[in-house]
Amino acid sequence: MGSQEDVRSVLEDGLLQNESSSQYTGDGSVDFHGKPVLKQNTGNWRACPFILGTEGCERLAYYGIATNLVTYLTTKLHEGNASAARNVTTWQGTCYLTPLIGAVIADSYWGRYWTIAAFSTIYFIGMCTLTLSASVPAFKPAECVGSECPSATPAQYGVFFLGLYLIALGTGGIKPCVSSFGADQFDDTDTRERVKKGSFFNWFYFSINVGALISSSFLVWIQDNAGWGLGFGIPAIFMGIAIASFFSGTPLYRFQKPGGSPVTRMWQVLVASFRKRNMVVPTESNLLYETQDKISAIEGSRKLEHTDELK
Repeated sequence: MGSQEDVRSVLEDGLLQNESSSQYTGDGSVDFHGKPVLKQNTGNWRACPFILGTEGCERLAYYGIATNLVTYLTTKLHEGNASAARNVTTWQGTCYLTPLIGAVIADSYWGRYWTIAAFSTIYFIGMCTLTLSASVPAFKPAECVGSECPSATPAQYGVFFLGLYLIALGTGGIKPCVSSFGADQFDDTDTRERVKKGSFFNWFYFSINVGALISSSFLVWIQDNAGWGLGFGIPAIFMGIAIASFFSGTPLYRFQKPGGSPVTRMWQVLVASFRKRNMVVPTESNLLYETQDKISAIEGSRKLEHTDELK
């Protein structure tokens, strides 16, 4: 009798542990206070509308500036076509380089949430500065009179390009982090949530295209017909909405802890690959892990599953 009761007790304890563990995510995600999160209260689709709203508004703001920027430089700052095109392409190139900064900061130090929050604020300040440069008479050159078009002063150029490159810096912290932060809301160890993650990316790119469509049609018309102050002010308002949307979902988010500098780990891989170049690869996949534990040896990182796809 005693042995049967012991067995029953062990089984009940095991069932309780499995039930308890199934209530929490298995990918190491935590809540805002750093505690393990319950699946039913956080992440998943309940958190995604805030992230999708942030991305849609941010893309609307970006394309609201980028789509018609050459026209603004030629008609309002009185630049030549070649100079205007060069300034726009230089700015757009900067917008695609700054994500390297944001990605390293997010992965190494701040995490995705705080990186998005900080760089969104910089982005919003840049949008407001750009709006002021197009609205306040002292910040822009006078209108052309006949063939006489006064050039912008250094101070006017300074205000305009300050706003423009604050936007470039701000997008560097948003572009590499928003999609990844959205993916963090789905538990990779849960097969049902893993399927939903693919659907999230469909909606993510849909929100990007909606923002770009509104900017390329409605906002361009506003800028050409109602004035550039309003044309830049509307994207600034939407960027403010993006920040508000992002912070509104904070209690529902799942967070992944920063895993240290990716540059250091990249060099570790190169050095280890060179030192072990003659090592015979084991046939059993469980021997390929860096440790036999279920979690990664690197804090804040997930353990990669073995695959034969990259032989």
